[in-house]
Amino acid sequence: MINKIKPLLVPASLLVAVIAMAGSLYFSEVQLLVPCVLCWYQRLTIYPLVAVFLVSLFRNDEKVYDYAWPFLIVGIAISMYHNILYYAVNWGMRPDWSGPCVAGVSCTTRYIEWFGFVTIPLMSLLAHLFIAVCMLLLWKWNKAKGLTKTT
Repeated sequence: MINKIKPLLVPASLLVAVIAMAGSLYFSEVQLLVPCVLCWYQRLTIYPLVAVFLVSLFRNDEKVYDYAWPFLIVGIAISMYHNILYYAVNWGMRPDWSGPCVAGVSCTTRYIEWFGFVTIPLMSLLAHLFIAVCMLLLWKWNKAKGLTKTT
């Protein structure tokens, strides 16, 4: 099955990264929602992935995960922290805490909540996780390919 989806992993990752980038720009530039500090950090991890995946498509680089993992690991860590902070405050599990958001908008500000739980931090986490799964599958495929060459 992985052989059928393998050619789609990098384009799918690129598509998700572009959607995440366009979505964040839409929220800040069109909807005029001011991003919090943690949102800015997550943008710093997703925006470069667009360029990384574009270059890997043009160069047919099957080891793009080597370049993507640092951005993904940092992005997942920040977005997980942001989600924990957001839901803990907004669902009443802990009082509001400014944390890294000492200036500007609070990281727990409710801008959108589709279906009562889909938030901007959650969308960021899902985008990072989707791309990470794609890169993990690509890595596994390359590892299996390398193992078959040596035997």
